Amino acid sequence: MDDIKLKTVDVEKPEDVNFILGQTHFIKSTEDLYETMVNSVPNGKFGIAFCEASGVCKIRSEGNDKDLKRIAEKNAANIGAGHSFLIFMKDCYPLNVLNAIKNTPEVCSIFCATANPVKVVIAESENWRGVLGVIDGFLPKGLENEEDIAWRKKFLRDIGYKL
Repeated sequence: MDDIKLKTVDVEKPEDVNFILGQTHFIKSTEDLYETMVNSVPNGKFGIAFCEASGVCKIRSEGNDKDLKRIAEKNAANIGAGHSFLIFMKDCYPLNVLNAIKNTPEVCSIFCATANPVKVVIAESENWRGVLGVIDGFLPKGLENEEDIAWRKKFLRDIGYKL
């Protein structure tokens, strides 16, 4: 059996950008994910990158925002795990697109959907690399109190997600 090394890769992105990291299985994923994003949030900005796992093993990319597409390509190259995909987005949130992304026929699983700092846990051997999971965000700092609950409820209303 090959020796397997574990490593982490930091997702590099601007603080205000959300992203989705998942696994898919077919070369047409980038085009189908593009269509899913446009159909879910027509005014949203995004960049997609997909690591092909066989054949010529290229990083395939699409998007309607060149900066987000470039960020997706860079992170896909850093992660380098076959069949992984990333979608970086602005003017929308994962909440707006996640169910549609999960229902895209090629999508196998979602590792995370967040704006938090993320470390991707990778298993690697000589010519193979796969995502084992993610470390998403920071450690909890205790239970929310009444003030925290009031802030949460106000925040959700301020951004239009609750009445």
